[in-house]
Amino acid sequence: MQQLDVVTFGEAMTMFIANQPGPLHEVSQFTRELAGAETNVAIGLARLGLSAGWASKLGNDVFGKFIMDRLKNENVNIDHVWIDDKYPTGFQLKSKVLEGDPEVQYFRKGSAASHLNVADFNEAYFLAAKHLHMTGIPLAISEEAREFAYHALAFMKKNGRTISFDTNLRPSLWSSQEEMIKHINQAAFQADYVLPGVSEGEILTGFKDPRDIAAFYLDQGVKLVVIKLGSAGAFYKTASEEGTVQGFKVEKIIDTVGAGDGFAVGVISGLLDRLTIKEAVIRGNAIGSLAVQAPGDNDGYPTKDKLLAYIEKNLQGVK
Repeated sequence: MQQLDVVTFGEAMTMFIANQPGPLHEVSQFTRELAGAETNVAIGLARLGLSAGWASKLGNDVFGKFIMDRLKNENVNIDHVWIDDKYPTGFQLKSKVLEGDPEVQYFRKGSAASHLNVADFNEAYFLAAKHLHMTGIPLAISEEAREFAYHALAFMKKNGRTISFDTNLRPSLWSSQEEMIKHINQAAFQADYVLPGVSEGEILTGFKDPRDIAAFYLDQGVKLVVIKLGSAGAFYKTASEEGTVQGFKVEKIIDTVGAGDGFAVGVISGLLDRLTIKEAVIRGNAIGSLAVQAPGDNDGYPTKDKLLAYIEKNLQGVK
């Protein structure tokens, strides 16, 4: 079994990005790409030279084949990807915007990934990893996937692996906000590092101040909370230290999708590289700022050399 630095799991989809701006129903040409929060993180980590694995199910269809080929090309380990002959691979349409947030329409209900279940869990594969990264999305896509997620979380925690959790709220996938809050927090409380956006933190905890949001999770045993503040950077807090790290200046935002996953890539890789928390958050801010300057979900994610050069060039003014 190949040793991994990080393992993650979730749903990947084929994404069709509009080639011209405008409402999706008026667009006639699209470019095919890959979408998925967890695959974004795995790709980002692999580009930095870390060994990353992704576990999931894909349909036995052209979309599934495309995703497998793309992940292979990105050097992501896919030994724990099951090919399902019964259920399809999900896909999505994404509008082209000149600035800001695009329109996204999903076609994912009943996908192969939503049928990922505890019986699919390969203990040896997960044990081969030093670290587990998880998002709130598998908790939302189906009860089967939620059980898989809780099982993976408990298994890795029991076996002494570090765990990061990006809340990654998807309200449209939940039956109610109350159910979403319950399950997202239940998972977050078991993680070592929790990475919510500030607006997500307010929904999940009822607090607006980043310090209070962080304290909510620290009181439940979480070791580090890093709260994304958008262009303002990020706030971090542990039991013994806290700070705010300013964001990197961006002249033009092209597409915000994937920025949070890029931030997670920076923080996780920094902590695995034994950087200080502040240095890891700087790395997260850097990759997040690169992500919003590129059109695809992970197009802006850098190699290690490009990341270090970007930080060195743009660090002035970042505190």
